[in-house]
Amino acid sequence: MTIKLVQPAKPTVLQVIPSLGTGGAERTTIDVARALMADGCRAIVASRGGRLVRELDQMGAEHIELPVHSKNPVVMGLNVERLTRLIEKQNVDIVHARSRAPAWSALAAARRTKRPFVTTYHSKVHERPRLKVFYNSVMTRGAVVIANSEFTAERIRKFHGETGAKIVTIPRGTDMSEFDPAGPAVKRGEVLREQWGAGSGDTLFMLAGRLTRWKGQLLATEALGRLNARMGSSAASAKLILVGDAQGRTDYEDEIKAAIEAYNPALRVRLVGHCDDMPAACSAADIVLAPSLDPEPFGRSAVEAQAMARPVIVADHGGAKDTVLDASDSGGIPAATGWRVTPGDADALASAMAEALAMNSTDRQAMGTRGRAFVADQFSMKAMTDRTLAVYRDLVDR
Repeated sequence: MTIKLVQPAKPTVLQVIPSLGTGGAERTTIDVARALMADGCRAIVASRGGRLVRELDQMGAEHIELPVHSKNPVVMGLNVERLTRLIEKQNVDIVHARSRAPAWSALAAARRTKRPFVTTYHSKVHERPRLKVFYNSVMTRGAVVIANSEFTAERIRKFHGETGAKIVTIPRGTDMSEFDPAGPAVKRGEVLREQWGAGSGDTLFMLAGRLTRWKGQLLATEALGRLNARMGSSAASAKLILVGDAQGRTDYEDEIKAAIEAYNPALRVRLVGHCDDMPAACSAADIVLAPSLDPEPFGRSAVEAQAMARPVIVADHGGAKDTVLDASDSGGIPAATGWRVTPGDADALASAMAEALAMNSTDRQAMGTRGRAFVADQFSMKAMTDRTLAVYRDLVDR
């Protein structure tokens, strides 16, 4: 008697996110969609659209344009109907929401259609006010909550309590083949350095992120000014590159420009706008900064920089405690992948920048090599997508 083994059906997964512009959540949405397609599953994304839709189209995934970004109660109610029809028409097996506003509509549609509901909690977990905590609680109302760091998972438990959802920590993944210090991004990085006006003897500190106050662009500008005052001619090679666009925050952009002039008319800081090629940007930089004023749930830019074998300087709070190894973690620089400094402290940031600037090329390269090995072990794209697809399979099996 021959026994036929029945292969489990590959699920159709609907990811719901406000838009597909730039950002960590958007990037992760694309990465998971690609992994689903590679595994023989079907990947659908519902959003208002954006820069990354083209990538979805190129990989053969499906994008459904819906106004799921809206916080208007009437539009959110209509989105419940739209998502319900989409789930039923496309035979969706799992609904995965990646932001709060669309999560309310997606949760209602998932319950109507009796589909498993998954969320990824990648944003700040607020402790007050109560209305904000309630609004955010939608991210804990499904079968599984994916937290992007242990920091986020701990805050979910603390401020949302027992919700019945299973909390799984899956750090955001980095594509080690794209962020490869021996790969094609290196030549593109050389082109960027020229575009940014960097000479062969310049040391580039780069801060990548949209121009918003909590990302720390003003703090980094002040720190470079203090570095110049402290080191004099020894800091002459240091330049600060601010990568990211204002996205409508023109007042803050003007404030940064004014600060550049105020601290030192000759201070070498450049606002270079948005960059679609972060592997090249990381390659172009010598040291990467992430001095966020508020705790970041994860901190993608520091992880990507380490993958590209670049030392990093980050604020010592939030997800950075998990993603960057400081000398204090294991007794000294020989095991460090960067520096964690007191948040909001321009002097502490300037001191770390001075240490990085003073390192010889061999020691700086060794630190970068440790960082890449650390990311490959803990924060690779494969680790993230494998664990996410395992969550999906578990829900389908159940």
